Amino acid sequence: MTDMTLPPDHRPALGERLRRAASNGRLSAALILLPPALILFTLFVILPLGESGVYAFYDWNGYGAPEDFVGLRNFEQMFGHSVFSVAVANTVKIVAVSLLIQMPLALLLALLIYRQTPTNAVFRLIFFVPYIMAEVAAGLIWSFVFDGNYGVTASIATSLGIEQFFVLADRELAFYAVMVVIVWKYFGFHMMIYIAALQGVPEDQIEAARIEGASRTQIVRHVQVPHIRPAIAVSAFFAIIGALQVFDVIIPLTNGGPSNQTQTIVTYLYEFGLTRLRIGFGSAVGVVLFVVAVLVAVFYQRIFMRKGTA
Repeated sequence: MTDMTLPPDHRPALGERLRRAASNGRLSAALILLPPALILFTLFVILPLGESGVYAFYDWNGYGAPEDFVGLRNFEQMFGHSVFSVAVANTVKIVAVSLLIQMPLALLLALLIYRQTPTNAVFRLIFFVPYIMAEVAAGLIWSFVFDGNYGVTASIATSLGIEQFFVLADRELAFYAVMVVIVWKYFGFHMMIYIAALQGVPEDQIEAARIEGASRTQIVRHVQVPHIRPAIAVSAFFAIIGALQVFDVIIPLTNGGPSNQTQTIVTYLYEFGLTRLRIGFGSAVGVVLFVVAVLVAVFYQRIFMRKGTA
C-alpha cells in the first residue's frame, strides 16, 4: 500500500519523508545540483526576460541606461508596420507547412523504415543528417542550390536551354524556397520521434490484424497511429514552437528579402530591432513573441497533449 492509501494519521510526517530522501541520497543530490541550475536559469533566462519587458516601453539604442520612456509607442509602431504583418503571416504559413506537410512526410518515412534492419539504419542516418546540420550551414548550402548564376538551378536551366532564374530574388518564389528548406531541415527530427514510438507498438496486435485480413493502410490507421498519438502530439508541439522561432535558416538564405517578403517574427525582430539599434522596439517584438509562445504552449498542452496521452 502507498502512503496515499493510508489514513492521514498513519502517513509519514514531513520530517520523516525528508529523512528518507536524505538517507537514499536524493536530498543531497538536489541540494548540490539544483542551486547552480537555478542560478544559471535566473541569470540567462529570467533576468533577460524581465529586462526585455522593461525596455519595451523605452526608446533605447542599447547604450547607457534607458531614459526616454515612450509607453506603448513601440507596440503601436509594430502593429501598424506592414512588414510586421508580412512576418506574422509568414510565421503562420510556416506553422501550417510544418503541421500539414513536414509531419505527414516524417510519419510516412517512419512507417517505411522503423523496423530494425541494416538498410533502414542507413536510410535513417541519411534522413536525419539535415537535422543535425547547423542551420546556418544548411542555409548556405541551399543558397548555392538556388543560385541562378552558379548553383544547381543554373545548371538545370542551362541543361534545359532556358533562361536562368533566380529563385531567392523572386518575390513570389523566395518564400516557397524557404519553406522547402525548412521541411528538408526538420522532418528528420519528427521522423525519429515516430520511429521510436512505432517500435513500441505491440507486434502481436499488428500480426493479429494482418491475420484478420486488414490491409497495410488499415493496420496503419487502426493499430499503429492510435498507439503513437502521444508521440504525434509531442511532435506537433515541437513543430509549432519551432516554427515560431525560425531564424537561422532564413538569414543566410534571403536575409528576409526580397523586399521583406521572407521575414518571420524573429527575423523581423533582428532586422528592425537589433541591427538598427532600436533595442526598445526589438524588445517589444520579443515580448509579443514570448507571450504568443507561452499561450500556444499552455493551451496546446492543456488541450491536445492531455488528449494525446489519454
